[in-house]
Amino acid sequence: MAREPAPTLDRLAIIDDQGRRQKVQPADVQGRFERLKPWVRWILIGVFVALPWIDVGGHPAVLFDLPARRFHLFGHIFGSGDIFWLFFMAMAVGWALVVSTALWGRVWCGWACPQTVYLEAVFRRIERIIEGSGAKRMALDLGPWNRSKIFKKVLKWTLWLIASFVIAHIFLSFFVSIPAVVTMMLDSPLENWSAFLIAASATAVTYFNFGWFREQTCLIICPYGRLQSAMHDPDSITVGYDKKRGEPRGKLNSVVDGVPAGDCVDCRRCVVVCPTGIDIRNGLQMECIACAACVDACDDIMRKLHRPEGLIRYDSERGLAGEPKQKARLRIAAYLGVGLVGLIIAVAYAVTSTALVVRVTRPQGAPFLIVKSDDGQTRVQNTVLVHVENRATAPAVVQIVVPAIDGVEVISPIATARLKAQERTDMPLLIRVITKADGLGVDGRVVPVTVHNEADGKDVIVEARLVGPRAP
Repeated sequence: MAREPAPTLDRLAIIDDQGRRQKVQPADVQGRFERLKPWVRWILIGVFVALPWIDVGGHPAVLFDLPARRFHLFGHIFGSGDIFWLFFMAMAVGWALVVSTALWGRVWCGWACPQTVYLEAVFRRIERIIEGSGAKRMALDLGPWNRSKIFKKVLKWTLWLIASFVIAHIFLSFFVSIPAVVTMMLDSPLENWSAFLIAASATAVTYFNFGWFREQTCLIICPYGRLQSAMHDPDSITVGYDKKRGEPRGKLNSVVDGVPAGDCVDCRRCVVVCPTGIDIRNGLQMECIACAACVDACDDIMRKLHRPEGLIRYDSERGLAGEPKQKARLRIAAYLGVGLVGLIIAVAYAVTSTALVVRVTRPQGAPFLIVKSDDGQTRVQNTVLVHVENRATAPAVVQIVVPAIDGVEVISPIATARLKAQERTDMPLLIRVITKADGLGVDGRVVPVTVHNEADGKDVIVEARLVGPRAP
């Protein structure tokens, strides 16, 4: 028996010689990983569904309130001015993904990515219930359009549309809350055009993605698969094929080119169960999402042949080659260091942030006025607005306090204000500085302004930077 030439990797596995997409209908598989994955997927779906319903301090646990430019996260409220926190939190999350990739490959893609979770747990499950196993689905696709086929296809696509509608509206509830979504659904679309178009678009995109586009999202749109090669090293854990043990491929107890065949009997079971249609025996590929379906499929065949499991397994390139693993990995240490810096800064900012957000702005009009009094003194007057926002879930009483400064007169028309939860206001200040006759010496001067929160007794200190005539 002559060995077949090794396949080339010059095109995606789902593309044929004519450049046409081949529909992937993965076969069913049973095994330890397949028994674990439904639990992981339904826990993730449960968290996604539950978050908009969980009330923390009178608001959903997670809410992106775009009209008000606020972000509610488990009782903490962040506004548009908190881009600092958002940057470092995004940095921490991004580097966590980098670290997980360097350690365990594309485990995120195969186990926790929403694309995989919803495709396998919802849409493909509906398809299996209605049309049967992978072989039956392929036969149905190739068969004639009779009454049975039309009924199954219409029922499947109808249920997919309902699932897409539900997922899209749960997604919308992260931006407008569940009660608001229900109210919008009961009203006419004309009452909430923007929300209606967003929900309709999200439903259409979800329907198209999970109903037809499917694995192409991972292979064509998502850049993560192309970036993984920059994050991997020979010690990264991936799904791999043990060539030393499996080659040369051949039937049971056969001889290939004068050499006894390896443990791989070339049953192609690992190929037919793959959700992206690849042959894992060709090595690490961009299309592999590390879902371990091929691991369970191969282990099942090995058990039937009374051979050791693990011909296809989670392992590193060094492990598959039988080489010792490297103990010190500077790359991982560097990735962890960068990610931890972002996480520490983000957490410290969230913990130390106060209920009041205070900024100093200026009203429209002239930046300053020069006022001369009867006694011959010149005063440069600046008008500033102290913008105060109460991000707490309870009312707050705030008071503006400016320390006494020689030559500076401060007039506060509204020294005290009562703010409701999530309310904001502008409190004006007139700051007059006694100067020389020409009014010079004011520009760039700083006056500290303290905003006292009577609810928690904390103070927020900001600076009002003055402007005035500049020397020629």
